[in-house]
Amino acid sequence: MARLARRIEKLPAYLFAEISKKIAEKRAQGVDVISFGIGDPDLPTPDHIVESMIEAARDPANHRYPESEGLPELHEAIARWYERRFGVQLNPATEVLPLIGSKEGIGHIALCFIDPGDVALVPDPGYPVYSVGTVLAGGEPYYLPLTEENDFLPDLDSIPEGVARKAKVLWLNYPNNPTGAVADLEFFERAVAFARKNDVAILHDGPYSEVAFDGYRPVSFLQAEDAKDVGIEFHSLSKSYNMTGWRIGMAVGNAEIIDALMRVKSNLDSGIPQAIQRMAITALEGPQDCIGQHNTIYERRRDRLVAVLSKLGLRLRAPKASLYLWARVPEGTTSVQFATRLLDEAGVVVTPGIGYGPTGEGYVRLSLTIPNDRLEEGVRRMEALTGQ
Repeated sequence: MARLARRIEKLPAYLFAEISKKIAEKRAQGVDVISFGIGDPDLPTPDHIVESMIEAARDPANHRYPESEGLPELHEAIARWYERRFGVQLNPATEVLPLIGSKEGIGHIALCFIDPGDVALVPDPGYPVYSVGTVLAGGEPYYLPLTEENDFLPDLDSIPEGVARKAKVLWLNYPNNPTGAVADLEFFERAVAFARKNDVAILHDGPYSEVAFDGYRPVSFLQAEDAKDVGIEFHSLSKSYNMTGWRIGMAVGNAEIIDALMRVKSNLDSGIPQAIQRMAITALEGPQDCIGQHNTIYERRRDRLVAVLSKLGLRLRAPKASLYLWARVPEGTTSVQFATRLLDEAGVVVTPGIGYGPTGEGYVRLSLTIPNDRLEEGVRRMEALTGQ
């Protein structure tokens, strides 16, 4: 067989695929595994959204190839949602692009900016696709440590001048995965100033803006002054409306970047099934009370887990937003050692922080997307460990 490309040889196994493999191995051994590992909402897509997809699926017009750029009505619905939610005005035709889930756009956007040898500024810890897309395009990730001391925000002033000038893009993600940290407009405005100074594009990943607690309302990067001049924001219906399985998201912002991503997409995919686009329009334009109802459930789960993790000797802050708890493991223990202990002794899966980058060492991530009965069983098992 011919040799594989070097880019594939450099590519690590996808973190969550490895977690799924370990869970399958334990279950094959007869272990009742409870997984807090993957952020996939367990709550169903609201009925009125599903019903609209069923109705659209019966329309023969939706049985044919969709257009890569998406339905104009979806562009308009996304623009209206951004104006209602954030006060951000978008041109539906030039500043909005529907995606086959935001991960697709996040993976492809590197092809718009990165030539071999170029640099992308990537948060560490961070969603693995930021660095993987960079590597696939032939670029080099330069990791920006997100530390507890700095509220898990990157210190843009500490980036060496030579690196900043060589960089093509800066990845940001707030509310953050995996740390659960949030950013305010003042931080985003500093990021815009950094991007202007160094001729860098900002790529903000914001899929958790609607998953928030204690009355907190996350902001959009695009609310920062002049943000559209330097970047775009990725968003998704996955976490807001429990639509991970339907694969639909969007990129919005700078028209030139949106056009470049559209050119890549149109050559690599055939668009989002139109019945799912109709479904997305219903989600964005219909009643929004489901979001608050979901967040009430997640907030209760958050509080239950914060309490038991503290008993286990982990240090953590109750997050204001996102679907994740980011907990520091006891001194003298690595993230893999702690995760392995939980799996072996309690049949509970958590994600080792090292999987998100070197600065993630010493932490584990837990997702709130687990049914209440299974969460309670997981809490019971972890509480039993505290008595050992």
